[in-house]
Amino acid sequence: MADDDTAPAPSGLKPGKRPTINDVARIAGVSKKTVSRVINLSPFVREETRVKVTAVIDDLGFVPDLQARGLAFRRSFLVGLIYDNPSPNYVVNMQQGVLDALKGSGLELVVHPCSRQSDTVVADIRAFVERQKLFGVILPPSVSEDERVIQTLRDLDCPYVRIASISLDAPGAMLVTNDHLGAAEAGRHLADLGHTRIGFISGPASFRSSAVRGGGFREALAEKGVALDDRYVAEGAYTFESGVEAAMGLLALDPRPTAIFTGNDEMALGVFKAARDMGLAIPDDLSVVGFDDLPMASRVWPNLTSVRLPIRDMGRMAAEKLLAPMRGIDPARLEQPEVRPSLVVRESARRLGA
Repeated sequence: MADDDTAPAPSGLKPGKRPTINDVARIAGVSKKTVSRVINLSPFVREETRVKVTAVIDDLGFVPDLQARGLAFRRSFLVGLIYDNPSPNYVVNMQQGVLDALKGSGLELVVHPCSRQSDTVVADIRAFVERQKLFGVILPPSVSEDERVIQTLRDLDCPYVRIASISLDAPGAMLVTNDHLGAAEAGRHLADLGHTRIGFISGPASFRSSAVRGGGFREALAEKGVALDDRYVAEGAYTFESGVEAAMGLLALDPRPTAIFTGNDEMALGVFKAARDMGLAIPDDLSVVGFDDLPMASRVWPNLTSVRLPIRDMGRMAAEKLLAPMRGIDPARLEQPEVRPSLVVRESARRLGA
């Protein structure tokens, strides 16, 4: 009698049969929807159930099929980028990073601008997700900070990854940008250049990043023995125009600040315009430091000293987390990518009195 080298199929499956999600559900003793939630790392699954279903998936060697999942879960091949950010350069860089990650995945990107100030913002986002039957969603700040939006996505069982300056969720659903570290570098740099009368133009109060960046900046100045006078603090809107308006107010003070740090590069360029309109030269009369290090920072003159936040890389890393379950990877078990801002020193800030 010839030896039979065919290994028995796991858990009673017929030899050669490819395991399906129905097999996983039957053997684990749970519903098909529960299996799909485990695959998509939904937070609404008990840990003991997650462990049991994951063990069956591993035992069967079950690999979710993208097209089958799209049909079974009534999802499209679309990844949504939902944003409320007034900086077009930020949004474009974020989109490029997401597209980098989606190459070869069979998924496409669809964007949805919104306004968190709108009374219908949550309903609009719900309608967008349901209408497009999204595979998943990437949320940059400040939409990522809105717990109403997060709860809506959970209710819809729609996978998401949040990008924010601090951790707001489980590691598998978060990309933390550590904005306070970059702002602290900006503060130390200006203090080391001898500036003590320093202005700060923050982003809008509705953005958590505004408070986080402001906090890091203040703390670094305090470490250097420099106090940030509230008279020299103004709120902007992360737009060029708001940077101009805020800078005009700060530069009209007597005595005026010798340096200004802004919450993003768009507002820093607004400071450039305000200074020029008031007959002040950068950096001779006023040092300026921005945040984000968008491409424009090295295209203006003088080149803008700015905190580099790798926005394109952030979009790519967030999308890779979103795609991990499709590739059979638990994003919570991925090596967590570290986003660490760094100061890029250029010509727009100089030593006081030099």
